[in-house]
Amino acid sequence: MKIVPISLPTPFYIGPVNVYLIAEDPITLIDTGPKTKEAIAALREGLRKARIRVSDIRRIVLTHAHEDHCGLARSLRDEAKDAQVLVHEWETGHRLGRLEHEAHRHLLTRAGVPDTEIEGMRKMYEGVHQYADSFAEDEYGPLWDESELQFQTGALRIIHTPGHTPGSCSFLREADRTVIAGDCVLKRITPNPMLSPDPIDPAKRFPSLAEYLVSLARLRSLSPTLVHGGHGGPVHDFEELFTRYFRAIRERQAEVIKLVPKTGVSAWEVSRALFPETDDVHRFLAVSEAVAHLDLAQSEGKLAVEFAGEREVYLKT
Repeated sequence: MKIVPISLPTPFYIGPVNVYLIAEDPITLIDTGPKTKEAIAALREGLRKARIRVSDIRRIVLTHAHEDHCGLARSLRDEAKDAQVLVHEWETGHRLGRLEHEAHRHLLTRAGVPDTEIEGMRKMYEGVHQYADSFAEDEYGPLWDESELQFQTGALRIIHTPGHTPGSCSFLREADRTVIAGDCVLKRITPNPMLSPDPIDPAKRFPSLAEYLVSLARLRSLSPTLVHGGHGGPVHDFEELFTRYFRAIRERQAEVIKLVPKTGVSAWEVSRALFPETDDVHRFLAVSEAVAHLDLAQSEGKLAVEFAGEREVYLKT
């Protein structure tokens, strides 16, 4: 099975995104890049070098539904004459829209984010929407954990690796333990555990960081020899990365706990103390990071949480 990495430019701070062509029948593209002229041009060139045309693509598989990974899915599907689009049913990224639905706004209010900031985040994401087209419920098929994507001479096993988003998925080629991990594994930085409604009960918050730690451990149990991430270079030593990630997460959690005074604090206040210089999209990412670490600390008995009106207040136990 031939896996061809293709790097595409994005308009986002993260830089280029990696998509992966499986150059074997049925021709499959894992992630698509954002909906920009620059990205589609780079993708066409990458496909051309592999002697593949967009019309040859039969499957479009999404690791998750953020704009830099799913933006071209609809246009590629249409150009390829109805290629199948697959994404995990828990995925609630651009497929359903972010910060538009009441569940998302409620989570930000619970985190203590002021209404003016929530409105600013919503308007910012309206600008981001131009880089992807949403899908209706009947326009994609599901990815099921532990099922397989079959190819002419092999298969990729679907590994549900929630954390960065609820529906994030990785893909394992068991013959040589190669993994395509999307944003679950990034060589130089730790992925952001995005603030998301729980896919089972949207009134609740998805425990992103706790789930992410489980996903990392699950990937570790596979003893991967090579991991292709959503951004940056491939990872050849997953054990080193796992150790580095785990240490960084625990160090950040200790930093977060130190910011909790006896009188209590909201996740928004912690995020502003952690990342005082952030603006635009980074403020949403900052509050996501703060909520994730506060939730993990609370689940481990290191913090308690109470409600002050609609706002959650974290306290030391």
